[in-house]
Amino acid sequence: MTEATETASDATPEQGAGRRWWVYQRERFPLVSHGPLILAFSFSAVAFSWMLRSSAGWPDARSAVVAFASCGVFFLQLRIADEFKDYEEDARYRPYRAVPRGLVTLRELGGLFVLGGALQLGLALWLDTRLLVVLLVVWAYLALMSKEFFVAEWLRERHLLYMVSHMAIMPLIDLYAASADWLIHQDRPPSGLWWRLLATLFNGMVLEIGRKIRSPQDEQEGVATYSAVWGRPRAVRAWWLALGLTFLCGCLAAGRIGFVLPVAIALGATLGAAALIGVRFSRRQTPRAGNWIENWSGVWTLMLYMSMGPAPLLWREFA
Repeated sequence: MTEATETASDATPEQGAGRRWWVYQRERFPLVSHGPLILAFSFSAVAFSWMLRSSAGWPDARSAVVAFASCGVFFLQLRIADEFKDYEEDARYRPYRAVPRGLVTLRELGGLFVLGGALQLGLALWLDTRLLVVLLVVWAYLALMSKEFFVAEWLRERHLLYMVSHMAIMPLIDLYAASADWLIHQDRPPSGLWWRLLATLFNGMVLEIGRKIRSPQDEQEGVATYSAVWGRPRAVRAWWLALGLTFLCGCLAAGRIGFVLPVAIALGATLGAAALIGVRFSRRQTPRAGNWIENWSGVWTLMLYMSMGPAPLLWREFA
């Protein structure tokens, strides 16, 4: 659901906690759409690290579980941090959202944030205490992000820098997920991991730009979309550029595990479809046409991480 079309669900603050939280996740953190992406992302990180170190077999199931659960919490924490950061704007321009309309409170969300952190801490201690170092790094960056690096007004006036500074947490989360594999076997990240982290950085930009490109009819007061700030042609070109950089880094990463040709073919076809979608949007900016770009960004993300995790593992197993 885009911000422009999002509407309040039928739940009210007076209803039971279970019902309220179910509605909250459906509106603000939909598990049906987020769950598969988080699973692909986290398992791919563990599998990619494993394949950089080993030529056969599968990664430890415990590492995959820790990575998945921890990444799920990270992305939930990012959503909660946004609820705090954007509360005043939401109350002014988007009163239909969950927090302004009273479905859940910031205090309740803060409690959920802490509970998620406790789960991450427990999982790190269970798998390997050295994970705490990387976990603290991600937490520290998330804290700085939540405070807009203490230069909120200056940063918000520089939209590209704002996006890059916020998307930088994506490779940090990727590094943490991968460290659930490599850190318990060796002291430093395996050679070649950095190309994947760069791919993750640029892919974060794909998702961020993709969800903020809209037709004129779908623009909303108080929402600084890239289509409004940069103009629609420039925003589409920026989306294409982020896709292209992700493609390049993804292929370089895949080359380190001997899977570059299948990745190039799969991502190349997905990139070609993205080019057509961008052209179609530029020519016909009908209501909700931007949803095609947002949805295809999700398809691209799923393709990227499936091709750098499960696919090469299965290829090694059965080829």
